[in-house]
Amino acid sequence: MKAISQEIQNQSIKSLESTCNKLATAYQRMTEKGVNTTLVKKRLNAVKMGLESLKNIWNGENFSYDEEAILISKKILEDIMPSIEKQIAKAKEGSSQKTLNDRRLTALKLAIESLEKRLSTSLRD
Repeated sequence: MKAISQEIQNQSIKSLESTCNKLATAYQRMTEKGVNTTLVKKRLNAVKMGLESLKNIWNGENFSYDEEAILISKKILEDIMPSIEKQIAKAKEGSSQKTLNDRRLTALKLAIESLEKRLSTSLRD
């Protein structure tokens, strides 16, 4: 991965942590209501893996997933991006919603890049 400033690293980690918290809350509420939680659970797991991948690269924290799990999570993260891009397009310039989604999109792109790097490394091994 290319060099990323400490500020972007911190913002990306905070953004993905916030996304995990929101997805975990949504999962809990949906479970309580007895609604289908499959999509939310997949997204939660994918965002967690992306977050762990970035924390591993930047902070040396633990990361231990197999190639198949990484591939699935990467695809799920890619599938989330268009909805965030639409939200950014609708948000007013300078609004907190636009800033939040810009940071979320950056964090997802970095997470995807980190997962792609892991896949390319594992394919060479």
